[in-house]
Amino acid sequence: MRTPLSTYRLQIRPSFTLFDAAELVPYLAELGVDWVYLSPILTAEAGSDHGYDVTDPSAVDPTRGGAEGLKALSDAAHAAGLGVLVDIVPNHMGIATPFRNPWWWSVLAEGRSSRYAEAFDIDWDAGNGKLRLPVLGDGDNELEQLKLAGNELHYFDHRFPVAEGTASEGDSAQDVHARQSYELVNWRRADNELNYRRFFGVNTLAGIRVEEPWVFDEAHAEIKRWFDEGLVDGLRIDHPDGLADPKGYLARLREITGGAYILVEKILEPGEKLAADWETEGTTGYDALADIDRLFVDPAGSDTLTALVPMEPYAQMIHGTKRVIADNLLHSEVQRLVRLLPADSGLDPETAADALAELLACFPVYRSYLPEGAGYLTDAVIAAKVHRPDLAAALDRLHGLLNPLVDGETEVSLSRLGELAVRFQQTSGMVMAKGVEDTAFYRYSRLTSLNEVGADPAHFSVAPFDMHTRLIRRQLEQPAAMTALTTHDTKRSEDTRARISVLAEIPGEWSEAFTRLDALAPMNDGPMANLLWQTFVGAWPLSRERAHAYAEKAAREASSSTTWTAPNAEFEERMHAAIDAAFDNPDVNAVITALVERIREAGYSNSLSAKLLQLTMPGVPDVYQGTEFWDRSLVDPDNRREVDFARRREVAASFADAGAPAVDEDAAAKLLVTTRALQLKHGRPELFTGYVPVAVEGSAAEHLFGFDRGGAVTLVTRLPLGLERDGGWQDTAVVLAPGTYRDVVTGKTHDSSGRVAAADLFGTYPVALLVREDGK
Repeated sequence: MRTPLSTYRLQIRPSFTLFDAAELVPYLAELGVDWVYLSPILTAEAGSDHGYDVTDPSAVDPTRGGAEGLKALSDAAHAAGLGVLVDIVPNHMGIATPFRNPWWWSVLAEGRSSRYAEAFDIDWDAGNGKLRLPVLGDGDNELEQLKLAGNELHYFDHRFPVAEGTASEGDSAQDVHARQSYELVNWRRADNELNYRRFFGVNTLAGIRVEEPWVFDEAHAEIKRWFDEGLVDGLRIDHPDGLADPKGYLARLREITGGAYILVEKILEPGEKLAADWETEGTTGYDALADIDRLFVDPAGSDTLTALVPMEPYAQMIHGTKRVIADNLLHSEVQRLVRLLPADSGLDPETAADALAELLACFPVYRSYLPEGAGYLTDAVIAAKVHRPDLAAALDRLHGLLNPLVDGETEVSLSRLGELAVRFQQTSGMVMAKGVEDTAFYRYSRLTSLNEVGADPAHFSVAPFDMHTRLIRRQLEQPAAMTALTTHDTKRSEDTRARISVLAEIPGEWSEAFTRLDALAPMNDGPMANLLWQTFVGAWPLSRERAHAYAEKAAREASSSTTWTAPNAEFEERMHAAIDAAFDNPDVNAVITALVERIREAGYSNSLSAKLLQLTMPGVPDVYQGTEFWDRSLVDPDNRREVDFARRREVAASFADAGAPAVDEDAAAKLLVTTRALQLKHGRPELFTGYVPVAVEGSAAEHLFGFDRGGAVTLVTRLPLGLERDGGWQDTAVVLAPGTYRDVVTGKTHDSSGRVAAADLFGTYPVALLVREDGK
């Protein structure tokens, strides 16, 4: 198996095609990147910038470059010695425009008799034999807006097929609609009455059943071609938790790819491990991101930041947000589980729905994988009994139904598990994602740099000792897993988070600044105001347009003072006025700019330290497009903006003729650190095969974190404001074997007789990457 040493993620879309990516290969090779990592490239909804709404899995999207573009990119990458990793989406397909999706169009036209009816996860009986499509508006007579156009029904811009033999001359559009295998219903009915599985709460993404062999084969024929023809070297699997049988799916995928490198976008909760029997090299790195961020957070700031804006405890909060999701947005999924209960369950539908929703709210991880992870279900049952003792009997009954296995069973088929147990596993991850990532992360605003996918904001910081133990374990257990700092899904990019984390070092100053901002520009929602002001300080300077767009999304996701489905105009007007004040009110602007200036240098230090740590720690580091420069993006779509690669090329070319660039807004210093680390790993991989912590001595030892990967020694600064406050490095030194070491970032050499002074190591940058020069 060919395994990458590093990757570089590119967002392939109509405005940046595979041909554009091919032209970028020389720059990536010079950067030191080992593999090019592509966002989904199969045919997606027209205009889709992300590609996760695949409408036709049989072809590379023509608007993204098509088959010719993939060939051009593959040839360019392989000629330069780079591999190619592609993101694929096995869980769902895009159905926003049905005529663009041949599979979905067939189901709408032919109903249960369609060959593709089995491909989608549809509960026909729940819709009285019809597939419910939640597209109608809120008017009293929306069906009167239907128009018959040849062999199609049109509802404004929506087009739907008319089944053969169901329309006669003189029929009204409503008459024809009544004879179809689908039923157009009000969009608000989806949460309670939808009868097809979707991706989370997105009605326009319908789940597919890749556990069916023929569905897998047809959905992956084009992907198999990529490997048969040597175009692609590895795959990233989106949302495996949505699959009925992730383990079986990965085994089949490994088979058709000839044993290729495979990563899974699996969100692991703290302490959770990836299933050992999956055919995968590991996760896409959110677990690494969570650890890295917390190394640069001062634990001393916790109490002050916690007390600043009173909020309910995080565990209590996410139980509530998950329960709200199970009772509302995803209640149709709960109802599907109720319908799957055996007739002799002894549970009435209302009690069953209540107990199932409580179990989902109490589930401690995204999902279990029976028989592995059965303990998580037991934990959820226990927690649910504590929350709802009145449901104890129902929970005991459900426990047995949701895990019908006997002790000792290891190889279990889907039929042995039963549809109820399988579907519950698919559902728990949906509730977790919507209740935590997309709700609680926008409510719990103690320190927003901690609110990232795969992280627990209640875990405030990681001590150096604990970080070392985690990195040693990573080297032992998943050396080929990906590590990441920014992705297309992060709530805030790496440099935004790095600056926000500095607030933990000055909690009193942040408390004063926030109190002043809240008085000058009140929003009357303390947690949301705290989240927004922290975010803007982290991303400053940002445009007014970006600030307003982020605030609207954040507030509606939080669903505290306003929501997507019922916006609170009064609150949103007040919130947007506060944001305008950041640009227009001199007093508000002065508070923000003064604080940004106060933490700017420390933010640079955190950014460079986190970057070098991620690039050189055990695992396969990914650089998200553009983040070799400072990147203070916010949540999507802000983090998918176009990248100025020309400027990055220009700065990279200047390194040959200039010394070490200053650490300032020019971003050249970050590009230099990124380039030198990637080049070293690519050119001398033997230096990155182990992990031993580097001992540090002296009064500021807690501010230096380092490790030896087997020849490459990484040294980074942590808690820079505290370091400055305590008088700098003083007598602090790292313990290194006697010899001569070169810092590959600056080119400076350091002679060690057993110790090297930190002040010498960090004279130019807050980081150093050392390689032994005397051949020892």
